[in-house]
Parts: sequence; structure tokens; C-alpha cells
Amino acid sequence: MTSPADSAAPAVPARGTRLPRSARRKQLLGAAQEIFVAQGYHAAAMDDIAERAGVSKPVLYQHFPGKLELYLALLDQHANELVAKVREALASTTDNHQRVAASVSAYFDFVDGEGTSGEGGFRLVFESDLRNDPAVRERVERMTQECVAAITETIAHDTGYRAEEAELLSVGLTGLAEVGARWWLAADGQLPKERAVELLVGLTWRGISGSPRTA
Repeated sequence: MTSPADSAAPAVPARGTRLPRSARRKQLLGAAQEIFVAQGYHAAAMDDIAERAGVSKPVLYQHFPGKLELYLALLDQHANELVAKVREALASTTDNHQRVAASVSAYFDFVDGEGTSGEGGFRLVFESDLRNDPAVRERVERMTQECVAAITETIAHDTGYRAEEAELLSVGLTGLAEVGARWWLAADGQLPKERAVELLVGLTWRGISGSPRTA
């Protein structure tokens, strides 16, 4: 898990400091993430986010017209990170056992905050108090489908299974990895991360390794 040094809050520029637009946007997203993770969407206030970022509310509204737009920008950012992690895992090797291990690890790294843009980002994706909002639900479903599609393509290519068969196996694999990773994090140290990944990889590999291989 991230160390205390890793999770320390970034330095906030003095109020009135001019930043390039991209740097200011990154700063505002970082401040918003801290507030959303700590308070939840509904309890968070734009005043709190502006204060945490060290800017005035008009500056915040110059970049994001409302709290929902700010939240969706964060959600897009983290959803894209998870999809990228899964794709990188699949492309990292041609050994299918290692592919399974890398794919499961991608989910564990995501919930653990490893290699992501800010601690607690997984909560914005998987444990938000805004999951029933249509815009939020659509983004989470799209993220899941993109992960499923990437794994489906690999399974179909290597096994020769029909698309719907490969997709079902992919849904099972992504569900196992996501739920397992979230359980591990909530278990708060009952299992070392490496052991948790090892157990799930073993379970998954024993099932999928029996699939036929295409020539």
C-alpha cells in the first residue's frame, strides 16, 4: 500500500500564484479528489475544494462549471488509468500465465493506488455515493466494458472460442479481479498483497489453462 510519504498532501501554491492552465487543472483535480474521498460527493462543497486548492471559487468555476463536472473529470481520469493498466498487462508478455498474473495485479495496483494519480481514486470509481447518477454509471460501465473487451480479444485469439464465449470468460476474470482486489483492501492487511494476487491467479489459471489453444 502507499506509504505515508506517498500519501502526503501536495504543496498548495500560494493564493494568487499564476499557473499554466494544465497545471492549474491538475492542481484542482488533486484538491477535489482529496475532498471527495474524505467527504463523499454529496457532502463535498466547492468552497472546500477551492480552499484546499488555494484558489478563489471564481478560479475553480473557470475550469469546472459545477461539482458534477469536476467529479466526472476525476472519474474519467481514473477509469482511463485502470483500462490502460489492463491493456498494458495484456501486452506485457505472450505467456498466458503471466498475462493472467499481470491482469489480476493491475486491479490490485489500482485499488492500492500504485501508479495512479492520487490515493483513494478507486473509491471514486467503485464506491462512490453517486453511482446511481446516469453519467457516473455510464462511465463506470464503459470502463468495465473496455477492460472486458481487451481481455476478450486476447482469449478469443488464443483459444479460438467464439466471441460470446470469450466475452463470458473475460467477464468472469474481470469480476474476480475487481471484487478480490476490493476485498483485499477492505481486509486491511489480513493478507499480503503478493499472496492475495497469487491465490487469485492460481484459481483463475487452473480454470482458463484448460482452454484449447489455437495453432
